[in-house]
Amino acid sequence: MEVILAKSAGFCYGVRRAVEMAQALAASGAPCAMLGPVIHNDHVIAQLEAQGMTLCRSIHDLPPGVTVLLRSHGEARAVYQALEDGGWTVADAVCPNVKHIHQLVAQAEREGRIPLIIGVPTHPEVAAIAGWCSSPVVEDGLESLRNWLNEDENRRNLPITMVSQTTAIPAEWESCVEFAKKVCTNLKIFDTICNATYVRQQEAQELAGRCDGMIVIGDPKSSNTKRLSQLCRERCGVVAQVTHAARLDPSQFSGMARVGITAGASTPGWIIKEVYDTMSDENMMEIEESFAEMLEKSIKTLHTGDKVTGVVTEITPTEVCVDLGTKHAAYIPLDQLTDDPNAKPEDLVKVGDEIETFVVRVNDQEGVVTLSKKRLDSVKSWDDIEAAVDDHSVLEGVITEENKGGIVASVRGVRVFIPASQSGQPRGADLSQMVKQKVRLRITEVNRARRRVVGSIRAVEQEERNAKAAEVWENIEEGKVYQGVVKSLVSYGAFVDIGGVDGMVHISELSWSRIKHPSEVVNVGDSVTVYVLSFDKEKRKISLGMKDRSQDPWAQFIEKYEVGSVVTAKVVKLMTFGAFAEVLPGVDGLIHISQLADHRVEKPEDVVSEGQQVTVMITAIDKENKKISLSIRAIMEEAQAAKAAQAAEAAMEEDAVVATADGAGTTVAPEFAEEAAPEEEAPAEAAPVAEEAPAEAAPVAEEAPAVEAAPVEEAPADAE
Repeated sequence: MEVILAKSAGFCYGVRRAVEMAQALAASGAPCAMLGPVIHNDHVIAQLEAQGMTLCRSIHDLPPGVTVLLRSHGEARAVYQALEDGGWTVADAVCPNVKHIHQLVAQAEREGRIPLIIGVPTHPEVAAIAGWCSSPVVEDGLESLRNWLNEDENRRNLPITMVSQTTAIPAEWESCVEFAKKVCTNLKIFDTICNATYVRQQEAQELAGRCDGMIVIGDPKSSNTKRLSQLCRERCGVVAQVTHAARLDPSQFSGMARVGITAGASTPGWIIKEVYDTMSDENMMEIEESFAEMLEKSIKTLHTGDKVTGVVTEITPTEVCVDLGTKHAAYIPLDQLTDDPNAKPEDLVKVGDEIETFVVRVNDQEGVVTLSKKRLDSVKSWDDIEAAVDDHSVLEGVITEENKGGIVASVRGVRVFIPASQSGQPRGADLSQMVKQKVRLRITEVNRARRRVVGSIRAVEQEERNAKAAEVWENIEEGKVYQGVVKSLVSYGAFVDIGGVDGMVHISELSWSRIKHPSEVVNVGDSVTVYVLSFDKEKRKISLGMKDRSQDPWAQFIEKYEVGSVVTAKVVKLMTFGAFAEVLPGVDGLIHISQLADHRVEKPEDVVSEGQQVTVMITAIDKENKKISLSIRAIMEEAQAAKAAQAAEAAMEEDAVVATADGAGTTVAPEFAEEAAPEEEAPAEAAPVAEEAPAEAAPVAEEAPAVEAAPVEEAPADAE
């Protein structure tokens, strides 16, 4: 029989840390007690009690003055407050992964969100997490979550922050996440399954798939152990869960060719060894050596330059704390984690991740070790850098500085010099603008002895541009639309890059309106939509258009105006023979010099100027050649004619009034009839007076009116 022990069987980092703290506290001789079992393993708890550690189930059981050890599963915020109020000294053995979840749910509640915890409600870890917020929701799996959300559809619109028990089965957590994403409208998700737990479960499933039988070692109260058994049963027909070797019945594996062993995170190494020994005496020496190596590792001294592997225990904005399994406190400063200045530590590593680093400084007096992942990556990267020269591969890097003659990039931790001519920027450009940018480059020279590496961004860009250009020329056709970038402007148009090839947009094709310079419409760097007007593959020339053909202003003009229409136009250009005026954007008409005024004009600028708004009449439209004739003179003449007609009418009215007043027998205009009437009635009242005059008077007046006229003038003489 072949007996195979899973690589990740036994204590995880958090449990080992808690047990070591408990053992150190018990060995100190000071009064101490653990508040609840520090881990889910009765054998370990019994050993700690034998060493002098008291087990208390509640705060009320704690003796005064003892140092209180908090278990790895964590405690509610109220417990911390009660211990502080009671004056107890606290030794916090809570797993860093669990403590991180405490922070997440507390922050969620401060933001007005509802903490949703996926886990077993009665599990100590889940109860502790719930104790860091006032109104948590705890659901055990997908079915429970679905029922909670379906009970009240308004819950789907609530602001929810979703976390998981660290020992949850990844597949079950993912099913909960997928369902929540579909129905919740305001959801934040934090994958808080412990990475060590995930690795352990994957290894156990993989091993179960290769073995005829599996042994899962762990306390039945351990959630982690239960899940391992569940996952192994999915892959293997015979699975035995035991707490220690005395509970194992080797006969149930009789006749099997291969048996696998795994263990929960709360199972100590000595119990695993006992089970392993029971199953295979032949491999006893091998497992004893492996535990001896673990012991040596815990007490060994580190040296600068050592390559070490540890587990991430905490992440802060400035550093990453790592457990190396030694007596030292180790950390990686942020600037030694990555070259990317914009990277956040939490995006690169997670608590529980295994990480390989390089020792750069050891302070045995303070028990502190400074690590560098970046330097180790740099050492590993030299082989890749040298290989990149031979295979012409493209690498990625970050520009870190500008110096004399070019710029410097960090490529996998290796310093690469890029001459200014190979930077991909125009001559004389400000290369400092590239600092902190990610770039793709090709390595052109490597001298490992002198630690000198030279690279080229331009080579990569040119190759990519050539490839894109070939694709453009292969598929180009008239009318095809491209999304391009304006590369440069000249007085007669704009050059646009349509993907490796530059095309020319003539100034007349930039806009329907008349413009003096392309900068009135576009600027260098603008993203524009263009279409192919024509192209010549042999000469490598492309003519592009940018103005929208569907918005032809000539069609709009024909629909809106006709000969005789009076419009307001803008003078856009002066010529010796007249002026061009814009009737609509993209439609100009000519005002001939003879039509600029109602008098002779020597030069157009004498009467109009560019930009001036003028009122004109459309006098002719040539639809075939799209030409328009305009006239200011016609407007003036029309205005003069109207003024003359108005003056004539006014004169006629005045004559009619005068004629009526003189009584010259002129027919009175109807509108003056009422004013004339009183003058005609006046003689009627005077008539009786005339009738009473002497009878001789009438004949005299009728027979000799001329004679009567003279005495009138001589009347004064008779008066004398």
